[in-house]
Amino acid sequence: MTTISETPPKPMVITRRLRESIRLHLENIYPDHDSRALTRQVLEAFWSDGVVPRKRGRTAGNNMWSADNTYVITYGNSIIDGEHKPLSLLQDFLTENLKGVIKGVHILPYFPYTSDDGFAITDYRVVDSGLGGWEDIERISREFRLMSDLVLNHCSSQSAWFNEFRMGHAPYKDFFFTASPEDDLSDVVRPRAHPLLRKVETADGDKYVWCTFSHDQVDFDFSNPEVLLEFLRIMRFHINRGVRTVRLDACAFMWKEVGTSCIHLPETHEIIRLMRVLADFSEESVVLITETNVPNVENLSYFGNRNEAHMIYNFSLPPLIVHALLNGTSQFLNAWQMAMPPAQMGCAYFNFTASHDGIGLRPAESLLSEEAITGMVETIQQFGGRVSMRQLSDGSMRPYEMNVSLFDALKGTVKGEDEHNIPRFLCSQTIAMALEGIPAFYIHSLLATSNDAEGVEKSGHNRAINRHRWNYEKLQQALGDETQHARVFNEMCRLIGIRTRQSAFHPNATQFTLHLGEKLFGFWRQSVDRSQSVFAINNVTDEALEIPAMSLNLIGGENWTDLITGEQITAGGNKISFAPYQCRWISNRA
Repeated sequence: MTTISETPPKPMVITRRLRESIRLHLENIYPDHDSRALTRQVLEAFWSDGVVPRKRGRTAGNNMWSADNTYVITYGNSIIDGEHKPLSLLQDFLTENLKGVIKGVHILPYFPYTSDDGFAITDYRVVDSGLGGWEDIERISREFRLMSDLVLNHCSSQSAWFNEFRMGHAPYKDFFFTASPEDDLSDVVRPRAHPLLRKVETADGDKYVWCTFSHDQVDFDFSNPEVLLEFLRIMRFHINRGVRTVRLDACAFMWKEVGTSCIHLPETHEIIRLMRVLADFSEESVVLITETNVPNVENLSYFGNRNEAHMIYNFSLPPLIVHALLNGTSQFLNAWQMAMPPAQMGCAYFNFTASHDGIGLRPAESLLSEEAITGMVETIQQFGGRVSMRQLSDGSMRPYEMNVSLFDALKGTVKGEDEHNIPRFLCSQTIAMALEGIPAFYIHSLLATSNDAEGVEKSGHNRAINRHRWNYEKLQQALGDETQHARVFNEMCRLIGIRTRQSAFHPNATQFTLHLGEKLFGFWRQSVDRSQSVFAINNVTDEALEIPAMSLNLIGGENWTDLITGEQITAGGNKISFAPYQCRWISNRA
């Protein structure tokens, strides 16, 4: 069991600006506490063991990243063989297949846990022995930029912290949020359908602990500053072991206040702003990314004014892309893209199309009609997918996410299955690669993994459908043969390689949506220095199409090339043709 350290900090130089920035945030979070004393504790918590802050914080700008920033998302045991440590196998796979192609890797929670495939953590300072050890994590971090989860909303009900809470031992007796069944909780926003409160016996009598996600995942009480201080220690501990991108899991629910929605509360944003200050003053290049699976406008709020998250998940993208490709129309995708604000310099969208979770439907609310959502859900179910529900305040149920392998989700259209599975799937990935932001690829998308129905049956959980564990020997064989896995993986690597060499695909490069009709989804990217333009045009239908070359603003006198095919495009030419689901990146600089 970890304890809260009282060891005095080693001498360090703290600038007035850093100290005052921390203090002002703490005054907003904890107005009834001594902000100066808390500031000292924050500094001691985050900068310890001889680690010292920068004299000046980093200024957010377009030098934060470049076009070659990409991530792969994976579990620590997505690849196994029954003999070697899964993290060792993962490193071997990444090094042999993705070194020089992918720059970063997000390893989903690799700590000891009791449920939710890693998100009910029992100890934040230990690597799950079934995966490997810190030496494996640090080895991967030396070759790839490592993203790691800071699961700060809740921990396992079987953790040492929660056991200490039940026994009434300080400081953990005040670590978890409690409420009364008599409280008015009608406005609380819920991502799950189970009862919110769980009755537990403690040394101080029965208490009702708050459980946003499951009764095995008990929510912390961040109104107690000791909880925040402990997570700042954990954050520093992870950074010292090679983590450079910190994923703030489920952070929207972090602050609770009875009688409110308990989501996106001002204190939540203030805590993230405080963490941003600490990241910006770290000698290490630390990036914060918020995981907030909520409607689009709410999600955008986590950029703040360039003072909260460096990156936010582009949660609306997956359901909109799936809808477009299932229905052969970019209507909703276009409307959303035209209304999306460009990320401010130093901030970036994290563009993904699939993850370890399902395809969230909350981010599609107000973007897709009810009829469109219903039709999409029904189609996905026909392709072997599942649907998970959430409970509304009136007790009714609503689809929360579609659980399906993305490759299988795109095996056909609303008309049924067809022969265009691979080009349709590659179209979805090519769109994500070209959009403003940083692309991320779930390992099972890279590998074109199909639905794991057996995993669902064994676990009883819908999300297991997209959490297959590959036997490493079988995976190597599949990638060496003419399989769907090899065809998709090789083409994905080729496209990513092309993408990362284009300055027009810098995460903050200019983007404008093109108006080419509903059968095409197109947008124009221009590099920050204006030297390169790319017209990214994607056929979202199963039809062969043509567009007049004059419909694009191809400047005369320049040589235009489709970066994907190598085909020369004449500015004053007649037609540009598209095969079903074909994507083109037409650029003035090859």
